[in-house]
Amino acid sequence: MKQTAVTPETEQQLFFHNYARLPIAVSHGEGVWLYSNDGTRYLDMISGIGVNALGYGDERLVRAISLQAAKLIHASNLFMIRPQFELAEKLLSLSGLSKVFFANSGAEAIEASIKIARKWAALSGNPDKKEVLSLSNCFHGRTYGAMSLTAKAKYVDGFEPLLPATGMISFNDIKDLEKQVSRNTAAVFIEAVQGEGGIHLISQEFIVKLRELREQYGFLIVADEIQAGCGRTGKFFSYMHVDADPDLVCLAKPLGGGLPLSAVLGSEKVADVLSFGNHGTTFGGNPVACAAGLALIEAIENDNLMEHADSMGKFLAEELRKIASRHSQIIEIRQCGLMIGITVHKEAKYYVEKALGKHVVVNATSQNVIRLLPPLNISREEAQLCIEALDEIFTEETGEKAG
Repeated sequence: MKQTAVTPETEQQLFFHNYARLPIAVSHGEGVWLYSNDGTRYLDMISGIGVNALGYGDERLVRAISLQAAKLIHASNLFMIRPQFELAEKLLSLSGLSKVFFANSGAEAIEASIKIARKWAALSGNPDKKEVLSLSNCFHGRTYGAMSLTAKAKYVDGFEPLLPATGMISFNDIKDLEKQVSRNTAAVFIEAVQGEGGIHLISQEFIVKLRELREQYGFLIVADEIQAGCGRTGKFFSYMHVDADPDLVCLAKPLGGGLPLSAVLGSEKVADVLSFGNHGTTFGGNPVACAAGLALIEAIENDNLMEHADSMGKFLAEELRKIASRHSQIIEIRQCGLMIGITVHKEAKYYVEKALGKHVVVNATSQNVIRLLPPLNISREEAQLCIEALDEIFTEETGEKAG
């Protein structure tokens, strides 16, 4: 059988052109390292865009996946399946919430939350209570409901009309929050740490006012923990940093240990909103993915990775600030656990390309932000390699300008 060439040219022939892929064909990973087909090793500082919380090849994940795959890969949600039950119980114990719905991706979790919020609001007796709001600079996904909440031109142009009765509150703007919400608001979606938006932290003052207005108008708070959840910020949920007390929580990315898995967690307030047939998914809560999710959480707890993410994030931020003191190209460093944003003076994709040349994988987001989302178990020595590479890049850039 002819072997397919894994090259940029073949990629152009085979796929819709919706991904700006790096010019690397990867063969495997080990720890925090990715290996290309030609044997080159790359330090992965974005961990599959926040998915590979344990890096690559963790034996506990591999074992859990293998054992479950040998027993049952799929049976559908017509049946009761042990890995689902065990993971649901674990997530509810970590969150203090009441019910779980499993899906496959972050966008699906957001869509489910929109439906739950609207169904809950429909039971309120106010027929106008349909409005679903989000915060400016957010990212909630690319399906229609999620995209309607994200509502940035780069994501929505050409795809209108969007979901009706959606709107946006200026991030951390209490006056705009007070202006936007009303008795017709069904839900407000928040990210305690905006990932795609460039690593921006929601303020405690904003959350206090949001909770006050929830009491006044009776809407739901929905926490998007898709990128920031599962221990990345030093707490299992990033909303715990600001005591957001959400009614719904969306999890995805690292939850399945690299397999497609997401979850919506709901409080007692929404526990009885859905009835048979209101919502569902064929593959959501796949037993192999759920087994991997349970193994992931156990590894995070057993290896103290939340504490490690907190300390390593502070270490990286401190070292980056030292670099910033020597390089005027760096405007600001923002950090919460192992979510780090480096705001730079021009489009960050320039630095992504330069870092790749030094065998370090970083990411560009929000135009001029270098984003770091390394595996939660990255060592200080490995993190230092990234620091040194970035320092070299900024130094070389200064030399280029001088030349």
